[in-house]
Amino acid sequence: MQEPHSLQVYKFGGASVKDAAAIRNLTQIVREHTAGQQLLIVVSAMGKTTNALEEIFQRAFTGQDFSPQLELLRSFHTGVAQELFGPDAGEASQLTTLLDELSGQLADLRQQAPPADTYDQRYDQVISFGELLATCIVARALDAQWLDCRPLLRTDHTWREGRIDWPTTEWNVRDQLPALLQRGPVVTQGFLGGTPNGQTTTLGREGSDYTAAIFAYCLQAESVTIWKDVAGLLNADPKFFADTVRFPQISYQETIEMAYYGASVIHPKTIKPLAVRQIPLLVKSFLNPTAEGTRIGDGRHEPLAPAFIRKDGQCLISFESKDLTFISEENLEVIFGALAQVRLKINMMQNSAISFSVCTDFSAYRLEKLLSQLRDQFTIHYNTELELYTIKNYDKASLQRLTMGRELLLEQRSRQTFQFVCRSLPVEGLI
Repeated sequence: MQEPHSLQVYKFGGASVKDAAAIRNLTQIVREHTAGQQLLIVVSAMGKTTNALEEIFQRAFTGQDFSPQLELLRSFHTGVAQELFGPDAGEASQLTTLLDELSGQLADLRQQAPPADTYDQRYDQVISFGELLATCIVARALDAQWLDCRPLLRTDHTWREGRIDWPTTEWNVRDQLPALLQRGPVVTQGFLGGTPNGQTTTLGREGSDYTAAIFAYCLQAESVTIWKDVAGLLNADPKFFADTVRFPQISYQETIEMAYYGASVIHPKTIKPLAVRQIPLLVKSFLNPTAEGTRIGDGRHEPLAPAFIRKDGQCLISFESKDLTFISEENLEVIFGALAQVRLKINMMQNSAISFSVCTDFSAYRLEKLLSQLRDQFTIHYNTELELYTIKNYDKASLQRLTMGRELLLEQRSRQTFQFVCRSLPVEGLI
């Protein structure tokens, strides 16, 4: 049985494996930072592969031709493999087998015209190939062991956001991983899990961080390191905000709240299993591996600078009683139940006398399902193409910086957090 505190878990996201040069950089980081240590490496799909697979899946599910997009995906992965391992790298290899399996699944999907209510289930079976393909290439580059995580990470049948069966998962991981890790580094997939009957589930977009935390929890790892293209955990996304600052150290609680509100560096579910076992989470830059980064753990730290969190692609939905009666607890129970059923997560909500408003991530498919359930009971208005901003640890200057010149459709504040929803504006420079 694995002894506590003898293992490191590394997680590399899509940007860190986006091409052959990035994978070479990954191998250098691993070799320079983990000498003599047991290492489990969790890898995401390469670059924008998940987005490409989503487009291919959508076309296959609706009976459209997807062959040009699939050929681009095949050429990209085989091209990276050939650049790394030589011109014959794609022949009779695990990579070729996986690509052929993907092609077969898509062809069957297009011919079957599956029922609409199987969309999420079919989605998971196809989208999972991004991680399978990436880890196949990375494991070969590292001369490491390739591990299919799906039989180990047991989930329920909640497609696209599988819920972990912790006792079964911990038993599986602790039963099979220690012996493999003693033989050398192991490369496995982020984002994926599996049901008891062997179907693939996914853990939610950007769920590879969560995968790393699951393995670390089960194996009582010494630490988890997430390798990003930024210097650590920043107070804002540098693509949209100027003058960002790095948090050298931050607590589990602060990180959970930032992730909940939409900070893209850490997946929201990542922190809890690490906090339970007191496993520190390090966020470091694969562009500058020797830099300090951020340490997330237990304990006190200096007061934090205001943190700015932006979520685009938002939808503001307002429900009004048709007879001008107050929005009651019974009305809210119906609305919450419908939102849960169509799986629209509430990012912000506000109640008034005769209306109730929620801000959610926009999904045309899920919104239409919601409207069909509730339009007979409520008058419903909605706006799309909105942005949700959250300021943690706000002050007067940070409020003015973000709200100036914007039309706020909904706003809310507490002692430490200010949120507002506004229309999307053209990006003409950093805020």
